[in-house]
Amino acid sequence: MASGSMTMTTVVVETNLLSRQELRDRLQAVGDSRYHHRHPFHLRMHRGELTRGQLQAWALNRYYYQSRIPIKDSLLLAKSDDPAFRRAWRKRILDHDGDKDGYGGVEKWIQLAEASGLRREQVIPCTGVLPGVRYAVDAYLALVRDNSLLIAVASSLTELFSRDLISLRMDQMRLHYPYLTPGLAYFVGRLTQAPEDATFALDYVSTHAATRAQQEQVIQALEAKCAILWAQLDAIDYAYVVPGNIPPGAFVPDCD
Repeated sequence: MASGSMTMTTVVVETNLLSRQELRDRLQAVGDSRYHHRHPFHLRMHRGELTRGQLQAWALNRYYYQSRIPIKDSLLLAKSDDPAFRRAWRKRILDHDGDKDGYGGVEKWIQLAEASGLRREQVIPCTGVLPGVRYAVDAYLALVRDNSLLIAVASSLTELFSRDLISLRMDQMRLHYPYLTPGLAYFVGRLTQAPEDATFALDYVSTHAATRAQQEQVIQALEAKCAILWAQLDAIDYAYVVPGNIPPGAFVPDCD
């Protein structure tokens, strides 16, 4: 090459990236079609068709999921070497565990279970949790543990849709199951926490999904999380509603 000539570098530009709004629209479409607000168990709940025993079974089994959320978030935190990200994300652990005993979302869920008529000694050990619920929740932990930080963050994006479901659930519980009203503090907190968390996570995946393939991974991670939530309700519905086939060792309600 002649002296003074310039070396040309070829730059490959990703031309098929979704815009932020297009990615947001794709994620919203996943929620519209796959989020568990459409599950028959939730539809029955909101119509006031569940018995106290069925609500107890739901509260007890859902506790296993609630109790694993701060563990999930701890696994996710360990993937990041960015102190600013870790500071922002660790609030989720405080939201669920609290900063001392007797506070936080996990404790509030126990109070909901108590309002249904369960004793906390029945709930905390998780001994009566359905195998299907346990497998689904453990699959969520594995999804976060075994994949990239981007996918782990994307799996939390069901929070984009949770506020509307929580608002509806609270209204219908007060209407149809007034005995649960003293235990609704968990949902009150999530009305503000979930949208804040979703905004942060959406901004993160929109910024860090730098290729179309990564954007598709983000969408697939949300689909996987929706499937996990749906599978939990499938197990509960099958065991306690239709056909009502409770497996050995699982919680058996003693009331209608």
